[in-house]
Amino acid sequence: MDIKPEKKHNAIDLLITMVVDELSKELNADPDEICLDFLSSSTGKLLYDEESKLWWCGPSYIAELYKECH
Repeated sequence: MDIKPEKKHNAIDLLITMVVDELSKELNADPDEICLDFLSSSTGKLLYDEESKLWWCGPSYIAELYKECH
């Protein structure tokens, strides 16, 4: 089954929303600041690299990876 690029990008965007929500609650931080920091992080960049398949993982795993690398 081939997933269209648009659907992959939608899935990645949704994952970012869930990761940012989880991180902002856990760290008691502003979601806008977390989002900007996440998007510029190596984890955020890796998430948009479709070949990494990181977008297949759940938001909790991605949030933990972000915290480890941050």
